[in-house]
Amino acid sequence: MLLLFTQLFLSLLIVTTKSQSSICRTSCGDISIKYPFGIDDGCGSPFYRNILSCSESKKLELQTASGRYEVHNISYADPHIVVTDPFMWKCQDGENFRPTRPFSLDTSTNLKLSSQNEYMFFNCSEEHVIIQPRPMFCEHFPEHCESSCDTASYLCRHLPRCSFALTHSSCCSYYPKSSESLRLMLKYCTSYTSVYWRDVGSLQPYDQLPEYGIRVDFNIPVTTSCLGCQDPLKGGGTCGFDTVTQSFMCLCKDGNSSTHCKDQDIARHNRKVHVIAGTVTVFSAAGAFGIGAGIWYLKKVRAKAPATCGVQSNDNRLF
Repeated sequence: MLLLFTQLFLSLLIVTTKSQSSICRTSCGDISIKYPFGIDDGCGSPFYRNILSCSESKKLELQTASGRYEVHNISYADPHIVVTDPFMWKCQDGENFRPTRPFSLDTSTNLKLSSQNEYMFFNCSEEHVIIQPRPMFCEHFPEHCESSCDTASYLCRHLPRCSFALTHSSCCSYYPKSSESLRLMLKYCTSYTSVYWRDVGSLQPYDQLPEYGIRVDFNIPVTTSCLGCQDPLKGGGTCGFDTVTQSFMCLCKDGNSSTHCKDQDIARHNRKVHVIAGTVTVFSAAGAFGIGAGIWYLKKVRAKAPATCGVQSNDNRLF
């Protein structure tokens, strides 16, 4: 009886693997999601696992060491992500500076702050921060040039889209070498904002325009396994990975493969691979009927069992 009940119960836990490639979402809102990224576990490259998520309002977010940030766009031709930080200063803030926090990246990821970012700090303490026009200061103190905050920078003199937002507050431009230096600057400055230089495809020197936001660069790991998986002549699969072993997996309409979608061993491989993002629990009709029959049988057996006035014995115990 116990064996029968156990077998019927386990029938509820039958797991079938759906088409993994159909589980990998290819967009969030109006932002395209391509390799090496994935917003579903097991999709994309394991090097970028769990860094992107799609909110219920279809907003793509980047998870970093300092919090979640809305993704403005992703470029795959010039690999980078642009995010916005709601805590940073904005034009509409004027001289009403709000408490802020430094943006930072986890050093264990393959993401890095772009050299095209430029940070502007406002109302910095001159007792703790070297605030000088960069050319003049560097000429006299070249050994301290890198640690100075340039008050004569182009961006401070031409704040993008809001040149007259600041009239009584100081501004200086500085590129921190690490998150620690960014935190140190904010310790002695009221607020800050980030501007990146966006390529617009025009002729120099008008090929870049300043835009508010943080540019984060990434690498696209290219492997022969992924190229073979994506090859249309081999089935045109989606590059992914096993969520347990993090080994490469080609995600196909008919299942998963360690090579490509036209692999003759794909059916045999599917029986061995760990279930990843495209798994669902199926309650079959036969299983449900079996459980119902099992419960009916147990009730029938219990009805015929001798009464023991509530005392449990080896004769009437269920487990």
